[in-house]
Amino acid sequence: MKNKTADLAGPGISTYDQVAKILPSNYESVLSKKETQQALYDAKNYIETNLSKELKLMMVQVPLIVEANSGMNDMLDRDGSRTPVSFPCGLGLEKRLDAQVVQAATKWKRFALKQFDCEMGEGINTDMRAIRKDYFLDHDHSAYVDQWDWERVISAKDRNLDFLKNIVRKIWKVIKGAETMLHEKYPKLKSDKYPPLPEEITFLHAEEILNRYPDLPRKERETAILQKYPAIFIIGIGYPLKDGYPHEMRAADYDDWVTPTIEKNGETFHGLNGDILVWNPVTKRRHELSSMGIRVNAETLRAQLLMSGQIDNIKLPYHQGIMTADYPLSIGGGIGQSRIYMLLLQKAHIGEVSVTIWPEQLKEICAEKNIFVLE
Repeated sequence: MKNKTADLAGPGISTYDQVAKILPSNYESVLSKKETQQALYDAKNYIETNLSKELKLMMVQVPLIVEANSGMNDMLDRDGSRTPVSFPCGLGLEKRLDAQVVQAATKWKRFALKQFDCEMGEGINTDMRAIRKDYFLDHDHSAYVDQWDWERVISAKDRNLDFLKNIVRKIWKVIKGAETMLHEKYPKLKSDKYPPLPEEITFLHAEEILNRYPDLPRKERETAILQKYPAIFIIGIGYPLKDGYPHEMRAADYDDWVTPTIEKNGETFHGLNGDILVWNPVTKRRHELSSMGIRVNAETLRAQLLMSGQIDNIKLPYHQGIMTADYPLSIGGGIGQSRIYMLLLQKAHIGEVSVTIWPEQLKEICAEKNIFVLE
């Protein structure tokens, strides 16, 4: 069970020897450096425009920094292993502000729905930038994060799996549409070498995947199931499964992972959230595109904070906004921009579509494999 425990805090690779092994040999980028930048922005514009149409969203400004005591920052998981960049801010103040760089805008967006007077069925989308300093830097993880962080107002009756699945299908339609657009504009991307994305996404609960592969840790379960279904939405991430472990750790205060949702063969499945994963034919690995879910209400926030040993956080301003129903009920998620570009533009490394810092060891590995990493 040691492997399962080590697998809970998120995806990634542990050594650069392993990174060297998994990066493809004889790699050649389909698009030139200039074409890559042009195609990247074509994809960005298409996705932003069509997400807004499909989900009834408006683009809004999003913070890069928040106050530490607001409770607005995203802690990513609940084991305390990923902490934000923190610094004092405000020259001339008797006591400087305790500022944090956001790790995601997950919590801020729910507050923002109220700030921007969003009505039922309306929402916001953001061109979010963040720093996650506690990642191992590999082929698809960097310290610099870019996401479309979106959020939409829902009603109490929308808090169900059917509604969640309908939203996921709309998002998949946009991703698939972006691929079609890019293949038309850049014909080199359409070839027999890499198959297109499937038209439909497959829904599976984390318990169902565990039932199929009970002896495998989470990442290996995902890899195995993607051989059969190359695009999946894994439902129910955060609640302990029948082996005693959650599929992956999730923070206690945004997605609802505690609500019972499915009764199947005498088992009760939990969770109104999930991840979109695909099989990446270039890296020949699992590839996460989005994490999303129906957000906690007052009842499930309290339950999840208790389960996570974080009930004292209920006093924080963000949490009080949920407990008092000052913030609306919502659904939301983050869609990795560079992850999408990497997939759609058939890249081997996220550094081909995103400028950030990389260790020299990783840059040398990429250079040996003909992978051009932006600097």
